[in-house]
Amino acid sequence: MVGAALARALRARGHAPERLLLRTRRELDLSDPAATRNFLAKEQPDLVIVAAARVGGIHANSTYPAEFIHDNLAIALNFVDGAYRAKVKRLLFLGSSCIYPRLAPQPMPEDSLLSSALEPTNEPYALAKIAGLKLCQYYRKQYGVLFHSAMPTNLYGPRDNYHPQNSHVLPALLRRFHDAAEARAPEVVLWGSGTPRREFLHVDDCADALLHLCSLDNPADWVNVGTGKDVTIREAAELVAETVGYRGKIVQDTTKPDGPPRKLLDISRLRATGWAPKISLRDGLRHAYENFLAEKAAGLLRE
Repeated sequence: MVGAALARALRARGHAPERLLLRTRRELDLSDPAATRNFLAKEQPDLVIVAAARVGGIHANSTYPAEFIHDNLAIALNFVDGAYRAKVKRLLFLGSSCIYPRLAPQPMPEDSLLSSALEPTNEPYALAKIAGLKLCQYYRKQYGVLFHSAMPTNLYGPRDNYHPQNSHVLPALLRRFHDAAEARAPEVVLWGSGTPRREFLHVDDCADALLHLCSLDNPADWVNVGTGKDVTIREAAELVAETVGYRGKIVQDTTKPDGPPRKLLDISRLRATGWAPKISLRDGLRHAYENFLAEKAAGLLRE
């Protein structure tokens, strides 16, 4: 999803398609150190943006913790070290807002990293992303390379993953309410109490922020990327129901986990560089749902 958004943004800025080095998972296995290093050594890119990751929501993180820590550690190590050895001029590594402690101050500033315990439901993924961030920080410190990181909040938009169990909260809600509307189901059941607060950023806004960071001469080692605004899960569900036209009842299953009570990023560091989000949640959801319908009709839905 992020890679596709970056490609769209770069093309819109006038970068010729042949200058973009794009590879699918089938074409390049980033968990393979030799394949990754050989690719970087052969292509000699000027800029690397590491958007690849194994991602998922609470269910996926809880079900596949070994794969989440192994695959994401492998991607980080292979790409950061491979880029250094290939003499890549600049690398931007993408992490996640889940790197911050479960009870971090809200909104979460960058310096709250490692200040207390992580959220148990996504600890394997968070640890791998923290390791990637630290790899960039220490390679930059020791070798003088311009390797830095961005920590996006919850993303949504075109090319999202709509798997019924393993997707993130907004695509999961879009899929669930769409299916319920088509089936005229009387109710939709949501996990948890609905009270946790979450921040959501459209992937096109994220791509814009990442390219902005890549234009800075001396960016911070890691920078939060978000909107600076959050909503409750219940409010998000009601907005999704409105977007897809679902008229039934929304029921909370409080026997299921909530995850962290709040995850709002402090984006003052990014704002200070001159960037601000442009897409509202309401407009972004409408755009995401239009893309969902188009991808579903074309048989291209990721699920």
